Formats: sequence, C-alpha cells, structure tokens
Amino acid sequence: MEMILKFSSPEDAERGITDILNRKEKIMGFGHRVYKKKDGRSDVMKKYSLQLAEKRGQKKLFDIAEKIETTVKEKKGLFPNTDFYSAVAYYLLNIPIPLYTPIFVLSRTAGWSAHIIEQLSDNRLIRPRAIYEGPSQREVPTIERR
Repeated sequence: MEMILKFSSPEDAERGITDILNRKEKIMGFGHRVYKKKDGRSDVMKKYSLQLAEKRGQKKLFDIAEKIETTVKEKKGLFPNTDFYSAVAYYLLNIPIPLYTPIFVLSRTAGWSAHIIEQLSDNRLIRPRAIYEGPSQREVPTIERR
C-alpha cells in the first residue's frame, strides 16, 4: 500500500514502476511462491477493491493500483497476489497500514492451530508426503567432464 500511495496518477504509477523495474528492484504484491501463473484469489480481491473504491469515491486509487498491475504484467509477466488488492481494500476500509501483516497472520492462525492440534494428538510430527515423478536417476558427469 505504501508503494501505491507514492503515485499521484496512473501515468505517474506507470513511469514509477518502470523505473523501479529498470533498477531491478522488487515490487511488493507480485508473484507467489506457490501460484506460478496467477493467484486466483487476487481477482476476487480486485473486484471488491473496485466496489469499495467506487463506493468511497476513491476510484483514482484503484486506477493507480490497476496501472501498476498492468505495467508489471506487461514488463515482467508477473501477476498480483491476493495481498496486492487486499491492501487497497484494507486502506479503503480505513485499516491502518501497520495492521495489514497481523491481519494476514490472523487469517492463517486457525489452519496453523489445526495442524498443531492434529500433530499433538498423535504425538508425532506430520510431514507432507512428496512423491518425485521426474526422470529416473541419471549419471552425474565428473567435474572434469563438465
């Protein structure tokens, strides 16, 4: 949200984001560790952020965020994660920016607690199962042959 608020217009956002990308700096709210193509939750948050922006008479703020999205998508091929438009929604709901991370954590507390309770009930650590489905074992060339 702090990044979005730095820009005064969608045009200013496009110039600023382009400069940031040219300096090879990270842009918060884009890309996701798990969702490699697109975070589907982002579309839902975008829709509600737009509704809030229109209701609050702050469509310009949404337009700036949307210009950031399109610029990053065009120049880097990255899509916004759910936190990008969540930040806009939280801001429009007058939630202080320092509370965004605690809200993020609170939303996951029930799941984390369920995992802990389940692990403690059997007195054993539960690790997710990973099954490798790639090519079979291959010969690794020696350093001299590489």
